[in-house]
Amino acid sequence: MIRGLRGATTVTQNIEMDIIHSTEELIKTMISQNDVEATDVASVFISVTPDINATFPAKALRRIPNWTYVPVMCMKEIDVDGSLPFCIRVMMHIHTNKEQHQMNHVYLKDTTVLRPELQKNKLVGDLNEVE
Repeated sequence: MIRGLRGATTVTQNIEMDIIHSTEELIKTMISQNDVEATDVASVFISVTPDINATFPAKALRRIPNWTYVPVMCMKEIDVDGSLPFCIRVMMHIHTNKEQHQMNHVYLKDTTVLRPELQKNKLVGDLNEVE
């Protein structure tokens, strides 16, 4: 079965290294909290709000060992008045036997206000150990 795994984070400004670092932190947290292996990932969509254009956040995924061949696409979020600025959203499509309610969706930084009903408030270990 393929399931969608959601995640979101924010940056404080439109700077390449901030975008890459925040995206990498988000993806590693999604991997860690859901025991995701790169070979189980069908695709990853990454969207950004219109105020982010300094780099492709997908570059972060390429820094993670064994994720070279995972298909990833970046796109712009629709520009809705009053929406959260400087926001990066990830939709990861993974092969899993887990039920939908077992997926640990991840919302970091200012995005904790988004979809609070999906957040399980799990503690995260050392993100540098994720492969």
